[in-house]
Amino acid sequence: MLLETIEQANDIKKIRKEDLNILAQEIREFLIRTISVTGGHLGSNLGAVELTMALHLALNLPEDKIVWDVGHQSYTHKILTGRKGGFESLRQFHGLSGFPKRKESDCDVFDTGHSSTSVSAGLGLVKARDITGGKQTVISVIGDGSLTGGMAYEALNNASKLETNFIIILNDNNMSISENVGGVSKYLNNIRTATSYLDLKKGIYNVLQGTKRGDSAISRIRRAKSSFKQLVIPGMLFEDMGITYLGPVDGHDIPSMVSVINDAKRVEGPVMIHVLTQKGKGYRPAERHPARFHGTEPFAIETGLPSRPRTAANYTDIFSTVMCKLGQRDEKIVAITAAMPDGTGLKRFHNIYPERFFDVGIAEEHAVTFAAGLAAGGMKPIVAVYSSFLQRAYDQILHDVCIQNLPVVFAIDRAGLVGSDGETHQGIFDFTYLSGIPNMHVCAPKNKWELSDMMKFAVGLGRPIAVRYPRGTAYIGLKEHRAPVELGKAEWIYREREIALFAVGSMVKTGEAVRDGLKEKGFDVSLVNARFVKPIDEEALREASRDHKLIVTMEENVACGGYGEKVLDYMNRSGCPGRVLNIAIPDAYVEHGNVELLKQEIGIDAVSIVERICEVCDWK
Repeated sequence: MLLETIEQANDIKKIRKEDLNILAQEIREFLIRTISVTGGHLGSNLGAVELTMALHLALNLPEDKIVWDVGHQSYTHKILTGRKGGFESLRQFHGLSGFPKRKESDCDVFDTGHSSTSVSAGLGLVKARDITGGKQTVISVIGDGSLTGGMAYEALNNASKLETNFIIILNDNNMSISENVGGVSKYLNNIRTATSYLDLKKGIYNVLQGTKRGDSAISRIRRAKSSFKQLVIPGMLFEDMGITYLGPVDGHDIPSMVSVINDAKRVEGPVMIHVLTQKGKGYRPAERHPARFHGTEPFAIETGLPSRPRTAANYTDIFSTVMCKLGQRDEKIVAITAAMPDGTGLKRFHNIYPERFFDVGIAEEHAVTFAAGLAAGGMKPIVAVYSSFLQRAYDQILHDVCIQNLPVVFAIDRAGLVGSDGETHQGIFDFTYLSGIPNMHVCAPKNKWELSDMMKFAVGLGRPIAVRYPRGTAYIGLKEHRAPVELGKAEWIYREREIALFAVGSMVKTGEAVRDGLKEKGFDVSLVNARFVKPIDEEALREASRDHKLIVTMEENVACGGYGEKVLDYMNRSGCPGRVLNIAIPDAYVEHGNVELLKQEIGIDAVSIVERICEVCDWK
C-alpha cells in the first residue's frame, strides 16, 4: 500500500504523480475504517483529502505553515505528517487529538477548535515572518461556513493591506459564492499570477508613483481594471477588498490544486484561492447525510448507521420537545441558532415554525445581539448554543442583553465535560463567565423533567437567564422530586445531618452516589439540588450551616468563579458556622477523552469525592 510509505512530513513527494489518486483512495478507506471504530469528524475530512495532499505537495513542511480553521478537517494532514499510527487512539484519553495540536507535531502551527480564526492567526504568522526576514509560505484554510463569522472578515480587511504573500484557501463544500466563467476565468488566473505580468504591473506602478499625475493615472488604471473584472472574474467581494481571487478550482483535482497554489505563491500580497469540494466524498452515507457525519459516533461501514444506537433520550432531545410545546403555546417564542439546528435540537422547531426560527450561521456574537433586538421588539427569544461557543459572545451578553435587562433565554447545551473534542469544546467555564454579569440568572437542571420545568420558568421570567445542561443521556432518576422552580431556590432531596451536599445540575446524579458511599461509612448526609448558581439560595445555606458540620459544593465547572466560590464567599460574609469543601474542576484546560475517565482524572467522580470528604471529616 502507498499509505504505508508515508512515515513523516514530505514523504508524499516520493509518490509518483500517476499514483496520487490511488493514495487519496487509500486515505479515504483508512479514515472510514478507523473513524467507524473511534468516532470523529468524517464528512469534512473525506472532503478535504485531495486539497490536503495538494498542500503537502506544494509546500515544504514544517518550514511552510498551514493554519486549519476549526481544525476538524485535519486528519489527512496528520496522516501525511507521520501520525497514522495514532489513529487507533483518536480523541481518546491521552490519545491523538481530533484537532491540530502544536504539542503533537511541528507541522501543527496553531491550535484550533473554534471557527473563523485561521485568517487572523495566519496573518499573525505572516507578519512575524516578515519582521524576522523569513521566506516561508503561510496558508490559512477556511471553510465556507466559517466565513460567515465576522472575525474572518475583520482579518480579511486587515490582510488586504499586505504587500507580501499570504494565501487563503476557501474550502467551499456547501455554498456557491460565484459561478466559474469558464476559460476566461482560467486565463485571467494564469496571466495575473505569471511572473511577467506581476513584474510589469509592479514596474508600471513604481514608475508612475510620485510623478506629477502618476497617482491619478494609477487610480484610473485600477478603476478600469476593476470594471472589466466585474464582468469576467468571480469573487469580486475579495478583489474589492484588495485580495487577489483565484478560482473556483476543483478541490479534488490534485494537479490543478498544486498548480494554483504554486501560482498563488508568486503574488506579493494576499491571495484567495476558492476551492470547490464535496463533503463526505467517497462514502455514500456521508455524501447523502453530511450533517450526520460531521461529528459521528462509531458506525457500521456497510450502512453508516450507529453501531451503538441510542436507546434513551438525551438532553438535546428533551429541549427539542419542550421548544415545540413552548412555540405552540406562545406565538412570541422565537428560536435562534448559530449554524447548529441539528446539534442544538432546533430542527423540529424549524420544521413546525419556520417563520420563527433563525439560523444566523457561525456568528455567535451576532446571534446574541440579534436576540436582544428581537426581545426589544416584544418577542421572547431563545438562543440555543453550545457552552464553549457562547464564550465568543461574552461582550454581547453583557452589553446588549444584560445592561438592558432584556428577556433573552440562553439554552446552553454541551455544558460541563463533553469528552472527545477536548480543550476547545469542554463547557466548563459558563458558570464563571455568566454569573459575574449583573442582571444575569443562571440555573441547571438535575434531570429531564427539571430541564422542561426550567425552560418554562425561564421563558416566564422576563429577564436574562441561562439554562445549562450537559451532553448525553438525560438523567431519569429522582422523578419523584419535582418541586416548582422558584428564582434562587434550591430543592432539598434528602434531609439528614453532619454533611450537606449542595450539587448543581449534572452533579446531582453524582451526589446520589456520593451520599450512598458516605452512608456506608456511617455518615448522615443531606443532598440538596442547588438549581441556581445565580442567585444562590442563601436561606438553604444558612439552614444547612446550623444543622451540619460540613457543606460540600459540587459542580461541573472550573473552581475559579464557580458556584463553590460563591457559597464560600457568602458563608464568610454572613458569618455562618461550619466548614465548606468545594468540589469543582481544577483551574486548567481538560484534554479529550471519555467523560467518566476525565472525571476520575480530575477528581470529580463519586469515588474521588467520597475520599476527599473523608479526609476532612476529623470528627470520626
